[in-house]
Amino acid sequence: MRDYKWLHEYCLNRFGSVGALESRLPRPKTPDELRRVTDDRYLSLISLRIFRAGLKHSLVDAKWPAFEEVFFRFDPEKLVLMGGEHIERLMQDSRIIRHLGKLKSVPRNAQFVLDVTQERGRFGNLIADWPVTDIVGLWRYLAKHGSQLGGLSAPRLLRMAGKDTFIPSNDVVAALKAQKVMDKVPSSQRDQAAVQALFNRWHEESGRPMCQLSTMLAFTVNH
Repeated sequence: MRDYKWLHEYCLNRFGSVGALESRLPRPKTPDELRRVTDDRYLSLISLRIFRAGLKHSLVDAKWPAFEEVFFRFDPEKLVLMGGEHIERLMQDSRIIRHLGKLKSVPRNAQFVLDVTQERGRFGNLIADWPVTDIVGLWRYLAKHGSQLGGLSAPRLLRMAGKDTFIPSNDVVAALKAQKVMDKVPSSQRDQAAVQALFNRWHEESGRPMCQLSTMLAFTVNH
């Protein structure tokens, strides 16, 4: 595996200056910022990620005010009481995206949020306290306990929330293949651990957040 110095020099050569590179890199939220986000906003974000999956993001975003309305501003205490009849009524509401499986995920994830809150005080504590050096563990936790958060949904949700994470996007996977770290999307725990180890190494060498390292690695793929 190449070291961080190679990654940094590659990106500098591509963009020409430190300033040009830095302007293209994401900035994660601090743990305190993540903790301050309320449970209803996390549930809204979880639901937004699920509805964006497989659809044009701008289409989903344009309809999101209607989702906020029909789902009681994503108050988890209210949504856990939502039964099948309410979901069926929503299937007739043209203001929202009428996907039965995704609609059903909302009250299920409301229960997930409440379960975490009961254990940790608020959902944001789970996100804030999870170590980035085991971020793949948080992906698996979200996929296991949440609804429709498998695949890339968990890492993309975390990036949307501002939690520091790398994302095995197409470009990142292509770069990992080029570095001979793996030859496919890291779906198994073994493959995820290998990718985590690489990012941990670069994180230690550079002090950079995982999200920046992930973006820089994607830049090494020629378009």
